[in-house]
Amino acid sequence: MSYQATISIAGLGPGAPGDITLSVWEALRSSTRTYLRTGNHPVVSWLLKKNIQFSTFDYLYEKSTCFEDVYLQIAEVVITAVMSGPVLYAVPGHPLVAEESVRLIIAAAKHKGIRIELLPAVSSLDAVFSSLRLDPSLGLQIIDGLRLNQNMPLMDRPSLITQVHSRLVAADIKVSLLELYPPEHLVTVVRAAGLSGEERIDIIPLCEIDRLEWIDHLTSLYIPETKTWNSGNGSIEKKNTDIRQLSHNQTMLYRTPTEGKETETIDDGEVKVIQVYEKQHLPAETGRLSQKVRRLQKSVSGNDAERKKNQPIRSEYSEDYEAIDVLNINECCRFSLDPLIDLLARLRGEGGCPWDREQDHLTLRPYLLEEAYEVLEALNEENMYKLCEELGDLLLQIAFHAQIAAENRYFDMNDVVRGIYEKLVRRHPHVFGSTTVRDSQEVKSNWKKIKELERGGCITAGQLDGVPMSITALMRATRLQEKAAAVGFDWPDYRGALEKVSEELGELEDAISSRGQPQIESELGDLLFAVVNLARLINVEPEVALARTSEKFVKRFEYVENMALHYGKRLSQCSLFEMNAWWEEAKKQE
Repeated sequence: MSYQATISIAGLGPGAPGDITLSVWEALRSSTRTYLRTGNHPVVSWLLKKNIQFSTFDYLYEKSTCFEDVYLQIAEVVITAVMSGPVLYAVPGHPLVAEESVRLIIAAAKHKGIRIELLPAVSSLDAVFSSLRLDPSLGLQIIDGLRLNQNMPLMDRPSLITQVHSRLVAADIKVSLLELYPPEHLVTVVRAAGLSGEERIDIIPLCEIDRLEWIDHLTSLYIPETKTWNSGNGSIEKKNTDIRQLSHNQTMLYRTPTEGKETETIDDGEVKVIQVYEKQHLPAETGRLSQKVRRLQKSVSGNDAERKKNQPIRSEYSEDYEAIDVLNINECCRFSLDPLIDLLARLRGEGGCPWDREQDHLTLRPYLLEEAYEVLEALNEENMYKLCEELGDLLLQIAFHAQIAAENRYFDMNDVVRGIYEKLVRRHPHVFGSTTVRDSQEVKSNWKKIKELERGGCITAGQLDGVPMSITALMRATRLQEKAAAVGFDWPDYRGALEKVSEELGELEDAISSRGQPQIESELGDLLFAVVNLARLINVEPEVALARTSEKFVKRFEYVENMALHYGKRLSQCSLFEMNAWWEEAKKQE
C-alpha cells in the first residue's frame, strides 16, 4: 500500500462549534472526501452553513439491527474508499473515546499498511466533567452503556456511563444496575452537556431513569458511590462484613455449621470461616477439595426451600469442607445467577410480561437453537465482544427453561449447575482422582466408559444411537461417521475417502445428464456425505469450514457492493465483468 493512502480521523467535539480544534477545522476545509459517522450531532448544522461537504453513515443505522454491524460496515467503506485517495473520517467528541468504528478502522488500516492520522478534539466527557464539576482523577469509572454487561461498575466508586442513546438503552442499563444498586439510589442524568440552551441535568432515583422523555444520543448517566450492597433482601452495610477485605488472590475455607458452635450468617446460609489463605499457599490437605463456587441461597421450589437451605454441600471429593473463591461481596453478587433467575421469576409472575408468561419448553425451542447458532457465528468471526453478548443470550435460554421447570417443581437452576459440576468431576478422574492418562485420546476413552457406567452399564440399541436429529445435517453426518469409525468401520487414511469423493462426483454428473431429479438429489447427498468423511479424516470440522467460507463470501460480496457504491452505481447497474474484477480485488486483499 502506497504511503499516500491516508485516513485522517477527527473529533468534532461535544457539540458546540467553539469546541472544534483549529487542526480539525483546517482538515474539514481542505478535505475532498469527508465521511461523518452520523449527521445527528449539534455541530453538523453549523458545518453545513460553512459549506463543508460530507457524507454520513446514518443510512446504515436505519437498516442495521445492531451497532456492531453498523461499525463494521463503516470501517469497510472507509477502508475501501481510501484506496482511491485520502479520506477524512469525523466522529462526535474525541475519536478515541467510546468510538468502536474508529477502533475497527485503525485495526484494519494497520493490517493493510494504511497510514492513520489522528486529530484529537474536546471530548464529550470533558463537557460532562465541567457541567457536573467532576474530577476524574479521584477514581471516576467511565463505562460504555452499550457494553455494560462486559464492565459493570464497582459500587464503592463513582461511575459515569456514556452512550445512553435512548430510553430503551436506559431501560437496559437500569435493569443491569438494579442488580447492584438499590432502586432509590440517586443518580444524575445529563443531556447535551456544555451546549448553551440545550443542556439538561436531573437528579432522580435509579429506578426512574428510563421514564425521562428527553433522553437522546447526547445523554450520560452519573452514579455516585454507595456504601451499601443490594442483596435482594435489602441492603447490607459493607462495614458489617469482612468479606470485602479479601483480595482476588485469596480463598476462604468454610465449614458447614456444627450445632452449638459459633457460626456466621452469609446470604441465607450458615457457614463458619475457618481460615483465609493466599491461593498459592493453600494447605496441602485442600488439594482434593471441591472447587465448586456455590452460594448458600434460598431455593425457588416451594416446600424444598428449608431442605435445600440446611443441606450441607457434599461431593465425592469433599467431606466437611468447601473451598469457595471469594472476591468481594459485590462481585459475589455480580457473578451469581440469582439476579437473572429472580428477574425471570418476576417476568413470568403476576403482573409480569405477557409474552414471557405464555412461554413453555416447546415454544422456546427455536430461540435456543437460534442463540446457539449466533454463538457459533461470533466464534467464526472471532469477535469477542459479540461472543460475550451471544453467550449471555444463550444463558438466558438455559435459565428460562430452568425457571419453567422450577415453577412446575421438577428442578431449578441450582440443580442444573450442581448436575453439570458433579458430572465434570466424575468424568475427570485423572484430575480429581488417582487415574492416570497418557493423552487426550485416553481421556475420551475414559469419558465414554464413565458415561456407560452412569447409565447403569446399559448398552444402547445400536452403535449409531444417540446422535440427535435436531443438529445440522453436516454435524449429524460427522457424528455418525465418528461412531462408525469407533468400531473400525472406516478408511485406513484420507486417500480412500478422497477417491470416494471423486467416485461420487462422477455419479452425480451421470445423474445430472439423465435429468432425474430424485436421482440427482440422492447422488448429491452421497457426494456431500463423502466430503464430510474426507473432512473428518483430515481433521477438519466441515461445519466450521463451510461457515468460514460463507463468511468469506459475505465479505467479498460486501466489498463488491461498496465498490459499486463508491462509483455511484447499484449492483443491478454493474456488468458481470465489473463485479468479477472487484471480487478478484477482494480476494487479493485477503
